[in-house]
Amino acid sequence: MSKGEHKNENPTETDNAAGLPLRRRGRARAGVMGGIVAAVALAAAGGGLVSAASLTPQSPASRQLEAPVAAVPAGSSVGVCPGPARLLEGTPVGTDPQFSPESATAKTAVSAAVLGSSAGIIPGSRLAPLKGAALAEIAPGAAPAASAPPASAAAARTPVLVAGVVPQREVDNISVLSADAQNNHQAAAGAVLSYTAEDGDLQGSAAAACQEPGNDLWLVGANTALGRSAVLNLTNASSTPATVSLDLFGAEGPIQAPGSRGLLVAPGTTRSIILAGLAPGQERLGVRVRSTGGPVAAVIQQSVLRGLTPGGVDFITPGTAPSVSQVATGLEIQDPAALAALKAKPGFADAGPALEVAVPGAADAVVEIKLFGPEGQQALPGGGVVTAKAGAVTEVSLAGVPAGTYTVAASSDVSFAATARLTRGLQSGDAADIAFSAASARLGSQHIVAVPRTGDRQLVLGAPAGGAAVTYTPITADGKIRTAGTADIAGGTTTSIKIPADVGGSPLVGYVVSAAGEPVYGALVLARDGRQDISAVPLAPEAAGQRQVPVTLGY
Repeated sequence: MSKGEHKNENPTETDNAAGLPLRRRGRARAGVMGGIVAAVALAAAGGGLVSAASLTPQSPASRQLEAPVAAVPAGSSVGVCPGPARLLEGTPVGTDPQFSPESATAKTAVSAAVLGSSAGIIPGSRLAPLKGAALAEIAPGAAPAASAPPASAAAARTPVLVAGVVPQREVDNISVLSADAQNNHQAAAGAVLSYTAEDGDLQGSAAAACQEPGNDLWLVGANTALGRSAVLNLTNASSTPATVSLDLFGAEGPIQAPGSRGLLVAPGTTRSIILAGLAPGQERLGVRVRSTGGPVAAVIQQSVLRGLTPGGVDFITPGTAPSVSQVATGLEIQDPAALAALKAKPGFADAGPALEVAVPGAADAVVEIKLFGPEGQQALPGGGVVTAKAGAVTEVSLAGVPAGTYTVAASSDVSFAATARLTRGLQSGDAADIAFSAASARLGSQHIVAVPRTGDRQLVLGAPAGGAAVTYTPITADGKIRTAGTADIAGGTTTSIKIPADVGGSPLVGYVVSAAGEPVYGALVLARDGRQDISAVPLAPEAAGQRQVPVTLGY
């Protein structure tokens, strides 16, 4: 017998077709049948969840499995407020800034409001720095469950509408408004930071809503050209380290910048980055902030200095994610003839209103832009249709229409992100100001709009497509919810509501804003009498409840 041959000592027990000993094959068949019987028995014990058809082998490609969905309880509401605007000291090398002290007249304050439940219970909430003791304790945390009233007793109560408030708290650094969840819903809470200065290179005003941190944020409208300063502040208010990567889009296309990847932001810290160190000389700049690990809040401090004349300061905040339609409101546009004369002067090309459009994809976007004012749509010079280059930021002038307050709506066949820039000041030798209104989501129910205590304040509402009704319920410094007002907004128009200083003898701190009907968008516009100061704050999204999150199975 040669090497490799097998001697069959029982040729009569051989299966000629399979080449297996019949005795061994019989045992294999018995094992398979026993496994099937056991499987059927287990299926029967499980209530018949497995049918006979499921025992038939199927191609993996023919199976359709529903992704399981898990209910995630609502978490605490967190809003990160920017710190005061600060002047860069000298011309630092690289991207790490050095700040000089603020001007002698600079003031920075946070106003906040937290809505109570229908039972009159204000969720545990506080305004605090990133680290350290609370600046203002709005309401204590929830009482132990044993002391809570029965559900039936709570339901039988007459609804008591109250709110916890921070009328105007001066701050000198980044702060965080946090509020505990109630009844598996995030607390309805909101805060706004306002900055003003009457001297120095950063004179003017800046304001921003305190934002919920995220892992993917878009900021459009920065400028790193001569005389312009853009500082990106990344804040991690969580307990998890965040690793941040920046995608930069300039006027000519994407910008590959060393040092824009793998930026570590430790828990409870802020990292500031001079954007000119990554993308110098860019008159138009968009930044996508992506974070792994902890979520971050992102804001760009943008300022302008034309020679020795201050050109304004403001915060650029994240807008809605790229989409085929974007809406921004709260645009105050000045006299068209005076604007044209000012923009014609050297160094004043960015002294007028504009829409900054960032197209992140590989295809150009044909964008149609419409302006809606109190009297309806106003035609833009040039028709309002532009081609925005892929991977770049395109600026579209909004000048040339009658002076007034507007909402801008843009649509395209390709997704894009957008922010509107507005300006105040028509004399080249005088200090001016700038503001940015990022594209925002349509209004829903129970938006908490905190309002700074002083200045000329307007609630601006725009309904580009069709009619809408908006209710705005005042919140006063004594914690009372006052009688609501209602604004009926005709389709294709913008409405401005002047905010009073007091309601019912108590200072107004904010509003609860709700909308019904066709999509409507809102912003808070802030100014000061006798000065060129201007700021626009898009209304923050409403509170979220319990969410259904798809769960991916795999390894």
